[in-house]
Amino acid sequence: MEEILRRFFARYETMANRVLADEMDVGETTFAFASEFIAASPAGVLAGKNDDSLKVSMARGYARYRAIGTKELKIRKTTITPIDNQHFLVRVDWRSTYDVEDSPDVTIDFEVHYLVQVRNDEPKIFGWISGDEEAVLKEHGIG
Repeated sequence: MEEILRRFFARYETMANRVLADEMDVGETTFAFASEFIAASPAGVLAGKNDDSLKVSMARGYARYRAIGTKELKIRKTTITPIDNQHFLVRVDWRSTYDVEDSPDVTIDFEVHYLVQVRNDEPKIFGWISGDEEAVLKEHGIG
């Protein structure tokens, strides 16, 4: 099961970078999410559906990432904790690279904890927990 989850997140990473580079429509990445999901951050908790509203929200998010100079998202490490035989907590340690005017590239390391369900060998993200992205970006003079 670990190999299935590692391949899933590697595919997600590749697709995220293709969306950042405007080589792929963000709608193609929604395969990764369950029909309904939850997200938590210091800004609060939200529940959503994998429908057109998710595509719109993700398109806005990627447009913002491009606008602030995000060049790449890279997985540094994946830690998988089984909850039971179908559910997993997957911590992904990411590194993001930003093109900042008149400065060398800025890299920021962060982690996201994903709640994943696997049915018929097909993982789906049904939740995630992330830190205060805006504060970290501001701390590095980005945004």
